[in-house]
Amino acid sequence: MLIFNYQLIKKEGIYLTVNVKLTSLTKTSGCAAKIGPGILHDVLSGLPKFENPNLLVGFDTKDDACVYKINDNTVAIQTVDFFPPMVDDPYTFGQIAAANALSDIYAMGGDPATAMNLLCFPSCLDISIMHDILAGGYNKVKEAGAVVAGGHTIADPTPKYGLCVSGFAHPSEIISNSTAKTGDILILTKPLGIGIMNTAAKAELLTEYKIKEVAFIMSTLNKYAKECTAGLDVNACTDITGFSLIGHSYEMASASNKTIEIFSNSVPIIDGALDYAKIGIIPEGMYNNLNYLKDKFTLKSNISQELQDVLLDPQTSGGLLIAISEKSVKEFISRIEEFTPYARVIGQVIDKGDKSIVIK
Repeated sequence: MLIFNYQLIKKEGIYLTVNVKLTSLTKTSGCAAKIGPGILHDVLSGLPKFENPNLLVGFDTKDDACVYKINDNTVAIQTVDFFPPMVDDPYTFGQIAAANALSDIYAMGGDPATAMNLLCFPSCLDISIMHDILAGGYNKVKEAGAVVAGGHTIADPTPKYGLCVSGFAHPSEIISNSTAKTGDILILTKPLGIGIMNTAAKAELLTEYKIKEVAFIMSTLNKYAKECTAGLDVNACTDITGFSLIGHSYEMASASNKTIEIFSNSVPIIDGALDYAKIGIIPEGMYNNLNYLKDKFTLKSNISQELQDVLLDPQTSGGLLIAISEKSVKEFISRIEEFTPYARVIGQVIDKGDKSIVIK
């Protein structure tokens, strides 16, 4: 596991250099650091709503980004996301944080155009680490076909990095989380268990190979999954991040006034995540998700506790959850197999029932 220099000042005024892991400066990592959905719901529900005919998507449906109409042919899509490190390599951290922020634009059906850095950085860390974090972010922004156009930095004892991203699309290209239709098939494009594996890594339970595997999954852009939807009958989409598969499925189901059935045995899961969950290697964010969602889903079969924990696991830079018509499923799967082995059909949309989420 990579180690980086952390500088301290002695009483005599002499600098003493000691080694410290980047993740040791954080209490929570990645999207697991998000404020719990229950608290967030209570706060946002008490705030006034802005009314503007050009605001096509706001925070009412808990969608991934806001959509603002510029003219009849163009809408702007805007999002912001940042978090503390979940890996010790600063360049990889920058890649993952950027991929996570860019994902919201893809989930809405758009293409990123500009990005602005958000960086919180401990003043005692060597500035080469700052450079590497930003360089990692630049790498993913470039891969996305967008440009970094500035940003904002502050001194902070806990390092954090992310992006404000703007994208553009034709109004007809926007995909919301609130437009799923009865009969839609649900496809997930990345495996679950990222939060659990990051927790295991912080406890030094993962091999270097496994750490790199999980980092690769997190740093993979959802650009390719979004591009595979071109010309297909996609009705709704969201990305799976800190509120878990169940949490973001609930947002889609409630916003669409539908019920979502999840086929638990079909959900892709990172090898090892169930084993770590079984012995209690669980991020705090999972418990926050459970507290908020426990009355919003029902179990229709005997699934193990560790599998339920994985379904509630906060993901960092997770995959897209796509509600697509049955006639388009085969074509989408054939396209995305070129980019990832993880994409699976994991559920379906049905008429509204007693619960928003049914796990089978």
